[in-house]
Amino acid sequence: MSTTTVAAVDIGASSGRVMLGHVGPGELRLEHVARFPTGSVVLPDGLHVNVVELYRAVVDGLREARRRARASGGPDIASIGIDAWAVDYGLLRDGRLLGVPYHYRDSRTDAAVRSVHQAVPFTELYAENGLQFLPFNTLYQLTADNTAGMLHLADQALLIPDLLAYWLTGERVAEATNASTTGLLRVDGSAWNTSLIERLGLPDSILPPLVRPGETIGRITEQSPTGLDGATVTAVGSHDTASAVVAVPMTEPDAAYISCGTWGLVGVELEHPVLSDAAREANFTNEGGVDGRVRFLHNVMGLWLLSESVRAWEAESGETIELNGLLDAAGAVTDLQPVFDANDPRFMPPGDMPTRIAAWLREHDLPVPESRAAMVRCIVESLADAFADAVLTASELSGKPVSVIHVVGGGSQNELLCRLTAQRAGLPVLAGPVEATALGNVLVQARALGVLPGSLEALRDLVARTTRPRRDDP
Repeated sequence: MSTTTVAAVDIGASSGRVMLGHVGPGELRLEHVARFPTGSVVLPDGLHVNVVELYRAVVDGLREARRRARASGGPDIASIGIDAWAVDYGLLRDGRLLGVPYHYRDSRTDAAVRSVHQAVPFTELYAENGLQFLPFNTLYQLTADNTAGMLHLADQALLIPDLLAYWLTGERVAEATNASTTGLLRVDGSAWNTSLIERLGLPDSILPPLVRPGETIGRITEQSPTGLDGATVTAVGSHDTASAVVAVPMTEPDAAYISCGTWGLVGVELEHPVLSDAAREANFTNEGGVDGRVRFLHNVMGLWLLSESVRAWEAESGETIELNGLLDAAGAVTDLQPVFDANDPRFMPPGDMPTRIAAWLREHDLPVPESRAAMVRCIVESLADAFADAVLTASELSGKPVSVIHVVGGGSQNELLCRLTAQRAGLPVLAGPVEATALGNVLVQARALGVLPGSLEALRDLVARTTRPRRDDP
């Protein structure tokens, strides 16, 4: 086994990146190639994913990755993997995109939620798919499209990473970890849940065949202007959280994880789903992981609360505001700040976040922070409280003891958040790696190529040996 080079296309809810991964026995190294925004676009009919611009950025990034790999004199790119956020999709007919895909933060699913739960009560739905209630899950979005008559026009629905892979390879598939977030997969992840799909009145013909992480999707076609004609596109954990969890250096059997970016995905890894009434009532989800593992977790609003607050303050002041400076100021705040419910659905849409937080606090007879630094401290305290509660609840519901929390992703750089999470959970927090999602993407490709051996535990051991997390004790 020798060192190889692969490309990771890693697309988060706020930004995407293309990276080269250099992997071999004892070696795991990322090289940043390109970074681009992935923000939504408002059209007259609602909030959408600018997926065409996203594809252009991916193509440009892959072209630059090819140039760098060749300029370095190292090996050519052996494989490409794509991960992105979950639940959103594009509709196609005869291979052509029908309109601009909706963004999950659009409010069009409000009526669809009622329609779905009338057809299949949520207690039954949870038993069928194991997913927590989120009003933007794919089955609600598809129901909204069905009501609008769009599904009658389509012959295929492709989740965002699968759509990008299709445009590169011409192959239409659904990667299993991301498919598990649609609500239309059997709870064991083995196949599409055709009986549930029929009860919901959705056409199962639009759902493509499933592939598993490590399988080959196809080869890049000559029509894709990447310069990588014939290169292999490999299925990875195409739900970005599935890839991130691969690279959590959980060398302990009793660890929890927080994949923290725009969202905070907080949970534990299990062999089997937890479908109890208590898990349903706590709104915990059972999503597919790499190698058939279960990501038993809860979605917390995450750094979205901070980024939207900064956006509102910048619009108000007309000046650029550095979040790191605000976090330093928040760390110096000594007055006790109130804690709000970071999971309240009012905080999900884009808009003036500080005003919404202030309204929540007033409704609950709590003081409103008087400065931006105090508001940031209030937000971070509230996120830490939600994270700690989700970790302890995951442990209680699953029966899995937790003695350490791993924080990966962009939120691992937020020292105040990690320190407060450790305090509120009463458990040590190990922060890092920052680029866990890209690392997990790279690791699955490298294993598929035969460069790395064995189990998830072996892959995580390599991460642990090549990264150095920061520790915060309670």
